[in-house]
Amino acid sequence: MKEITIGKNDAGQRLDRFLAKAVPLLPASLAQKYIRIKRIKRNGSRADRDTRLEAGDVLQLYINDEFFDKPREDNAFLTVATPKLNIVYEDAHIILVDKRPGLAVHPHDGAEYGRTLIDHIQAYLYQKKEWRPREENAFTPALCNRIDRNTGGIVIAAKTAEALRVMNQKIKDRELDKRYLAIVEGTPKPKEGSLKGYLFKDEKKNRVFVTDTPQPGSKSCQTNYKVLASQNGLSLVECELITGRTHQIRAQFAHAGHPLLGDGKYGKLNKNFDRNYQALYSYKLTFTFTTDAEGLEYLNGKSFHVDKVDFVEEYFPNLKM
Repeated sequence: MKEITIGKNDAGQRLDRFLAKAVPLLPASLAQKYIRIKRIKRNGSRADRDTRLEAGDVLQLYINDEFFDKPREDNAFLTVATPKLNIVYEDAHIILVDKRPGLAVHPHDGAEYGRTLIDHIQAYLYQKKEWRPREENAFTPALCNRIDRNTGGIVIAAKTAEALRVMNQKIKDRELDKRYLAIVEGTPKPKEGSLKGYLFKDEKKNRVFVTDTPQPGSKSCQTNYKVLASQNGLSLVECELITGRTHQIRAQFAHAGHPLLGDGKYGKLNKNFDRNYQALYSYKLTFTFTTDAEGLEYLNGKSFHVDKVDFVEEYFPNLKM
């Protein structure tokens, strides 16, 4: 419990508005709940959220110590009152989440603190009491992989330090099979093949460039693909990442003359189609361990996929996946 004495400069404010300034990590909806159930009191008695504070009032706050910290990137999850997650799979070690397009995975992607995928995952585990940050010396639930803000699909989060260490190594060793669905303009030929090239990342422009021959600073890139259906000048393709470079699928298909539908960065915006995000989705994940996975060995051979992909239903409604 913490007590706050109201000074003359804070007098006259509503209780809920004062709390928003004094305890910025406490979500407004949670503050209202705590006022209602008497975990926030004024002079030892229940108060309403619109109660006007007076100089000398003493507030008793029966809330977790974490909420009294200063807002930082590592505690932004506390501002998430109601985590919004589409969970594909969860166990004691990992959680697979279907990220919606438009949501950033980390704050440094340009999103505000408290509004990213990792914030919602950490808030979810904190509220379930599976993660107690003040009892941990170093570990924080973290993402093992990431996808672009405007790409949707499966993201892996580690709930334990062992899971984070093992999963990161498996991703590095390419012992996971990740499949994407994409809609591209035209029909790639052949209908099943491999896009190979060299990819260079321009950090200043936050975009990549694909060439057919090696260039200074470039890295090899390869995407295997299979055309699943074609109609109305568009093709639905399944992609397998052999390498995992930044914006690889988007840049390689654009370089091949088949830009992704809705991709304003690497393709051309087709006015006949109205999309806010590129038609790209990480829809399927299979664990294909070839070396010891320690405590995660039970995942070997298991495959997970999302229930539906909006652009498939919109542009290829009769296709059975």
